Amino acid sequence: MSQSGLIDPARAAEWDAWYVEHLRIMLTVSGIYSAQRFKTDSPGYPPSLAMYSIAGAEVFDGLYYRSVRGMGEWMPLIDRRYYQRNLFSGMARAPAVASDAVLLLADREQEDAALADLSLTWLTCVGIDRSTLLRGIAVVTITPAARPGLAIYRPVIDYMISA
Repeated sequence: MSQSGLIDPARAAEWDAWYVEHLRIMLTVSGIYSAQRFKTDSPGYPPSLAMYSIAGAEVFDGLYYRSVRGMGEWMPLIDRRYYQRNLFSGMARAPAVASDAVLLLADREQEDAALADLSLTWLTCVGIDRSTLLRGIAVVTITPAARPGLAIYRPVIDYMISA
């Protein structure tokens, strides 16, 4: 998962258009199987999240991956408070989130029983920035009430799969 936000909101539409093409390019990398982008208004969370399914950490070592990854020309406009990239284990593939659903996200040091009613799948962070130990995620069609420490991300790009 890659999370970020812009320091110049006036460029958001341009960035959104760039991101569609960026995800298409990422799906040409051997070992990347799916990609989808989300946005949130949940306080304290990065405004943008891209979620990928990958074969494993070795994907990051490939020369082609290294040539197409990252924010490119957008890097100077990325808000460093929100820029996080984490590799998680715990699911074979990232779930597809339909346009009428949302992705729930909770970062914790341990599984949180207070969120048990949400049926989160707890993923373990295994690489890159390691900004959290565990990340709970769930796809739901009925958006729950706001709770502290729970982000609600809505899809802004349909679930994309590699050819």
